[in-house]
Amino acid sequence: MILIKSKEEIDRIADACRIVAETIEELRGYVSAGISTKELEEIAEGMIRKRGGAPAFKGYRGYPSSICASVNDQVIHGIPSELRLKEGDIIGIDIGVYYKGFYGDAAVTLPVGRVSELAERLLRVTEGALNAGIDKAREGNRVSDISSVVQGHVESNGFSVVRMFTGHGIGKFLHEEPQVPNFGPPGKGPRLRSGMTLALEPMVNAGGPDVVVLEDGWTTVTRDGSLSAHFEHTIAVTGEEVRVLTKAG
Repeated sequence: MILIKSKEEIDRIADACRIVAETIEELRGYVSAGISTKELEEIAEGMIRKRGGAPAFKGYRGYPSSICASVNDQVIHGIPSELRLKEGDIIGIDIGVYYKGFYGDAAVTLPVGRVSELAERLLRVTEGALNAGIDKAREGNRVSDISSVVQGHVESNGFSVVRMFTGHGIGKFLHEEPQVPNFGPPGKGPRLRSGMTLALEPMVNAGGPDVVVLEDGWTTVTRDGSLSAHFEHTIAVTGEEVRVLTKAG
């Protein structure tokens, strides 16, 4: 069942999303060669708790950490560790926050110092796919109108979308209906209605679309070892412009 939110509920989701956005923006300044992904997690959790929130991922279905930190060929759900970033890496940081009964969720993939031209293009295309998807998240469209434009943007630039994982509804629960795939033909799935809140999140590989979940049960990597990027925003469908709840500022 798709949960339609009132304006007051969307405002409360936005409060959780504001903590997510502020944490990601502050964390950008710490991403550099030499820092460990575990240190980034500790910094992020401190920022979240200072703002009165709680890390939404910690303990969720047994996940052990406060953020996901996915480096290079890690697609999503990378568990923070003593791994230290080095010049030329890319790191996907996914943060969820629970605040006063509601959830927010966003992700960004950042370069560590100077990165390859391929990595730069992968980040640019993935973020562009997210923005294209957001633009389709309008009342009266269907879920797969988002999916189709994301896939088209990615594949027209020579990359591939991950099919094993999808975006999702969000609000009172971290994961709600509907699922929002990043591929498929337009005009399918539930019709978008004002009051729907969605976490849109293209996961894009420089190589093929296939992924493998490692033995820890969480860390997901590209099957062919290619680079992967992940961008995500929590948005609200309204009768007018799409409201991006996890946008900084």
